[in-house]
Amino acid sequence: MSADFDELLAILDLRQIDDDTYVGSHPSKNPVRTFGGQMMAQSLVAATRSLQHTLPPSALSVHFIAGGDPDKDLEFHIARLRDERRFANRRVDVMQDGVVLTTALVSYLSGGRGLEHGIEPPEVPDPLSVPPIDDLLRGYEEVVPHFASALRPIDWRYTNDPTWVMRDKGEKLTYNRVWMKARGDMPDDPAVNAAALAYASDTTILDSIITTHGLSWGWDRIFAVSTNHSVWFHRPVRFDEWVLYSTSSPVAADSRGLGTGHFFDRSGQLLATVVQEGIVKHFPAKHFPR
Repeated sequence: MSADFDELLAILDLRQIDDDTYVGSHPSKNPVRTFGGQMMAQSLVAATRSLQHTLPPSALSVHFIAGGDPDKDLEFHIARLRDERRFANRRVDVMQDGVVLTTALVSYLSGGRGLEHGIEPPEVPDPLSVPPIDDLLRGYEEVVPHFASALRPIDWRYTNDPTWVMRDKGEKLTYNRVWMKARGDMPDDPAVNAAALAYASDTTILDSIITTHGLSWGWDRIFAVSTNHSVWFHRPVRFDEWVLYSTSSPVAADSRGLGTGHFFDRSGQLLATVVQEGIVKHFPAKHFPR
């Protein structure tokens, strides 16, 4: 798995073409379309590399417009919207063959000291007391083959049953809570750590839409695609330390579902908040698919 982690760092190491254009590659293992979390993470890195001042990201908002081809490189075109000592804004268009795949808006803010509060994290087992995802996939390789063969640069440790196990038990679940951390030592660069969190934020967040209805990827005929995704960064993160990603779905309607999530560190501090909307369609089968 260290090779998968090295591939994550490699795709975040963008090649600069000019002041406002970068090129990014794909890893060796890909879904049919470019993984949205990859484009978000690479967009954040590209935007940050263009800043005149060193500033932390405060928000990333991405709209997915078209699917990317994993066999081709991605171009990141930057629009410099604002540059000040404490504030900055960037727009990043991700393109292939002249077609815009995603548009990302990135905000940067160095706010200094102020009022602080945050929600409490859920009570969950310690990450070292729950099994790694490889153990949870054992025996389900044919049910969720895309998960079993996916790039895994991050150590996922579910504190609850993942969708495919929950479905096998005939249960329902209105939330998902997963410990995560990189499978290697992250560089000290805050932008790369924030980008790794953005990459990971595109995993498990739509799960609660289907687990609320007792459904699962692989078991049931489900079509899902992300339409937009936003991350608010509240505090700096070290992504080679354990963080808890707690997600749920407040609503599903009109074939669209909303997933919300929070990242906490092990001390319980809220690091980031995530909201993603996706088109989610279920096509019921006449018989149980196994």
